[in-house]
Amino acid sequence: MSDKAPIVVAANVTKQFGQLKALNDVSLSIMPGTVQCIIGPSGSGKSTLLRCINQLEKIDRGAIEVAGELIGYRRVGDELHELSDAEIARQRLTTGMVFQRFNLFNHMTALQNIIEGPVTVLKRPRRESIAEAEALLARVGLADKRDSYPIELSGGQQQRIAIARALAMKPKLMLFDEPTSALDPELVGEVLSVMRDLAATGMTMIVVTHELGFAREVAGDVVFMDRGEIVERGAPAQVLVAPREARTRDFIAAVLT
Repeated sequence: MSDKAPIVVAANVTKQFGQLKALNDVSLSIMPGTVQCIIGPSGSGKSTLLRCINQLEKIDRGAIEVAGELIGYRRVGDELHELSDAEIARQRLTTGMVFQRFNLFNHMTALQNIIEGPVTVLKRPRRESIAEAEALLARVGLADKRDSYPIELSGGQQQRIAIARALAMKPKLMLFDEPTSALDPELVGEVLSVMRDLAATGMTMIVVTHELGFAREVAGDVVFMDRGEIVERGAPAQVLVAPREARTRDFIAAVLT
């Protein structure tokens, strides 16, 4: 895949849950090395879009390509055939995802959580995986917590371990689904700091967030979603400071109140 080609292309994506149209004809392309922030009210489809990109949800219509590959399906002539679970699992390795809740294995130490994927899924040598995990722990500022269990860590520390765990799989794309929303306010900054550093290294990131200051500082592009649709998209200075759409203005005013 060329650096001049988008790493993610969502084309006319629709996803329904019963009568609820969570995504309605959503199209979006994201270039490698950029940070795409997605904002919007609860229920606007932001998290559903991330889950579709990571194949945690199947789309009903449209198509998504990640790193030049159609996800979830294989084209055979004019027909689409669903991929097997094993093929989907292989495709999912392209992306790392960090959730609102940290989803760490409570019976494993921080180090064990980080090496589980590389050793078990990627079949990489344990010694090599431990060395890389220790480097990742240092990168997220938690080198001294390698042998700590999740219950011994603050929420901010657990989320930083979750970021390190995702990075250990060497993804091309990182997805963040409201990564600070479950944290106490005083812990938000430490997680955003790690994400800023990650963005500075050129990691491609899609971040669903209510942290408008972070979006203004780090995002190359901001999307505002509402009712399953992209209402507005543009540079942070435009969308966050001088939004064109009334729905965007109302949302930002509510968040900043």
